[in-house]
Amino acid sequence: MYCYTLLLVVVAVAPIAPPDSPQTVTQVLRAKDQALLDAIAPGNVKVWDAALAEEAVYVDENGVILDRAAFLKQLTPLPPGASGTLVISSYQASEQGDVATVIHTDDETENYHGQTLKARYLTTETWQRSENDWKLLQVHTYAVLQDPPAQKLAAKDLDAYAGRYTAGDLIYTLHRDGNRLIGQREGGAPVEWNAELRDVFFIAGQPRIRKIFQRDANGKITGFVDRRKSWDLVWKKTG
Repeated sequence: MYCYTLLLVVVAVAPIAPPDSPQTVTQVLRAKDQALLDAIAPGNVKVWDAALAEEAVYVDENGVILDRAAFLKQLTPLPPGASGTLVISSYQASEQGDVATVIHTDDETENYHGQTLKARYLTTETWQRSENDWKLLQVHTYAVLQDPPAQKLAAKDLDAYAGRYTAGDLIYTLHRDGNRLIGQREGGAPVEWNAELRDVFFIAGQPRIRKIFQRDANGKITGFVDRRKSWDLVWKKTG
């Protein structure tokens, strides 16, 4: 009798979200998105075909814009020797009338010919309510960049990078502090340069930028470039 009474109390006080509540909409869309992610590795076109609106547009992590037909055509199973999973790690949805905007982060684990590869994606979406279901209007997936592993270089190698560099009226200096290479733009704060490999450096928290040293025919350093994706800011060594 006691257990039955307790059950009635729990049922009575536990709120049941209405079908159109923000909580329920988020749950529904998250489940749909996880199913879509699960369909990528096996190339399950049917799942995506059912979810995409007729005018849907997909922008992939390389910036390629695909209409519905083009996206479904390129959705094929991973090749032999490769397998993987995509799991939603964070999810938020906001509903405005019959439209919902979604932002989710997805963690990928891929087994590629015996080696494990990791990646993270940030995806934004627009969903539209269609009768009693939701249809996906737009997807934009972005590959989240992370800092690469840092390598240790010998003190004599770091000493070769020390000096004064200029880019127009801008001045940048580098010096070695123990086993660290420290850079400072005139008027700015000093920062540590981390070696990705010889002559290629990065600053922690700036994964889009590389510092790449230039050398002459004799191997002497003549300057470096700030490579921001595909664009270079050129610095010449002047001292």
